[in-house]
Amino acid sequence: MELTDLQRKFVLHWGEMGSLWGVNRTVSQIHALLFVHGKPLHAEALSETLNVARSNVSNSLKELQSWNLVRVTHVLGDRRDYFETSVDVWELFRTVIRERKEREFDPTTRLLQEIVASPDFAREAPDAQDRIRATMELMQKLGSWADEMLRLSPGTLDKVLSLGASVQRFVRGGPATPAGDKGDDAHHASLPMI
Repeated sequence: MELTDLQRKFVLHWGEMGSLWGVNRTVSQIHALLFVHGKPLHAEALSETLNVARSNVSNSLKELQSWNLVRVTHVLGDRRDYFETSVDVWELFRTVIRERKEREFDPTTRLLQEIVASPDFAREAPDAQDRIRATMELMQKLGSWADEMLRLSPGTLDKVLSLGASVQRFVRGGPATPAGDKGDDAHHASLPMI
């Protein structure tokens, strides 16, 4: 399969970004290729297009399946497994957040809760107790927030993300009103309801 210059640029960049996020470059490139192509591909096509070993593709596909980012599908008349990913960016975003939360965030929160509940915790220096307890409380709040965000529909989640700066200004009390501006009252009145 031949990629356009823009598709190639997207796939290469996504592989680089994946490496920065702690994900194997080939895993990221395969996911990017499936996403940008928008149609199922078999492992041989992935291997040829990305010019990587078939074994690397196989391992990368297993990794993507374990993250629920790629699923197996079949094409009538072809016995090979084909692989596809969602082309809905919101579904992908939610999947990545849910998987990372379950794999990384929740175990850390549970460990902090165990540490704080331990009888040995009282023997730690008070300032160390405060830091650990504050970290646990932050993790719990962020975890609850993430759970709530994952329950929202993509449309509502888009509105919440778009409101980010507006909410910050609302909570802060808003910046100084520039000349000719209607002020924070007009701004607050324009905040859409979710």
